[in-house]
Amino acid sequence: MAVSLGYNNVFRDPLGFPEWQTKGLPTGTTAASGRDGVAPPSAAAPKGTMQGWTLALTLAGIFLGGMALNLTPCVYPLIPITVSYFGGRSGQGQGKLLAHGFFYIIGLAMTNSILGVVAATTGGLMGAMLQNPWVLATVAAVLLVFASSLFGFWELRLPAGLTQAASKNYAGYFGTFFMGMTLGVVAAPCIGPFVLGLLTWVASTADPVFGFTIFFTLSLGLGLPLFILAMFSGKLEKMPRSGEWMNWVRKAMGWVLVGMAAYFIRPLFPKAISVALYVLLALAAGLHLGWLDRSKAAFRAFAWIKKGVGLAGVALAVFLAVSWLLRGPGVAWQTYSPELLAQAKNAGRPVIMDFYATWCAPCRELDEITFHDPAVVKKSAGFVMVKIDLTAGDNPVYQQLVRDYEVKGVPTLVFLDPNGIERHDMRLVDFMPPPAFMQWLEKIQ
Repeated sequence: MAVSLGYNNVFRDPLGFPEWQTKGLPTGTTAASGRDGVAPPSAAAPKGTMQGWTLALTLAGIFLGGMALNLTPCVYPLIPITVSYFGGRSGQGQGKLLAHGFFYIIGLAMTNSILGVVAATTGGLMGAMLQNPWVLATVAAVLLVFASSLFGFWELRLPAGLTQAASKNYAGYFGTFFMGMTLGVVAAPCIGPFVLGLLTWVASTADPVFGFTIFFTLSLGLGLPLFILAMFSGKLEKMPRSGEWMNWVRKAMGWVLVGMAAYFIRPLFPKAISVALYVLLALAAGLHLGWLDRSKAAFRAFAWIKKGVGLAGVALAVFLAVSWLLRGPGVAWQTYSPELLAQAKNAGRPVIMDFYATWCAPCRELDEITFHDPAVVKKSAGFVMVKIDLTAGDNPVYQQLVRDYEVKGVPTLVFLDPNGIERHDMRLVDFMPPPAFMQWLEKIQ
């Protein structure tokens, strides 16, 4: 009876094992079942576990990567909210303000850590909760309510009893911690190549504690600039109040919140309507802050600042409108189907599968810049271009594709060669400008 053990390139020395061992040549034995206190090699340590300086340097790099994530659009809504929240706490003293900032950043880090570990262990997408239109509308409504307060339509004042209760340390600190946890949801959709790499790594370790440590460190780096901003925000109330320039600053922050509300509800509308919404908001903000608002200040530079902001708003509106009107035709996308991939394989045509969501900022950059570049559009004619829209998140076929191709986040571009085999070395998980993308297309052709 012949038994195949599946070993390749195994050679037998003519001396045999006893003589080989007697001569002191290298040998190794391992218990197959882990009995007698000998564990299998795979059980020696969790995959990805680090120690000593390796772990310290890795965490330091992840911390710096978290700080770099502050340059992503999803963090922008946290800035005016942080300024507004901590700006009203300056009267509590520097020590208490520092403690509130600490609980704020810990709450933010806690949410992102949990979301990151869950996304890594389940294979889901961070920010998936923002696929629901009701959630998007609710977030936008909350931002508009806060914006109306900054415009002076109402003032947030708690009843005397609640004010006294909130003045206690445990209540006030818990509120700050809870606010940080809530705002962590806003930053969750920012999936870039750095975070996608961490998601894949954490998923391979099968160690929840290690994964939580990695994402907690990442979130601390994300929250540090916001912590510094919170400390600065506490000083705003102590600045001179000569004139009405502080009211103008509040209104400018209100327009930022209105813009963030439009950012969240943008996926609910067709492309043309969302662009028109941004144009109208930029124009309205520029006219209001630059000329319609009558706030004054004792220093002369304030008038120039107002006009500069107003002109910037008008210029942004014109730029958005002209860019949209002059934009040429984009890539001709097709809807996914197994038959479409089979036809492409039979015809020997390479395939590009774009896993996309409208709430994903890099996805929109790819669609609006790279996939509307004339050279890319012309070159893509030799490919089968397949768009897989994960915005709604309720398509079972698309969800199966996410699992089959191990998609950890959006954007993800999967390239199939003319034989229908994925080129793993060419997978893209972030925005790529047209010239670099053209070189990418040359590789697969």
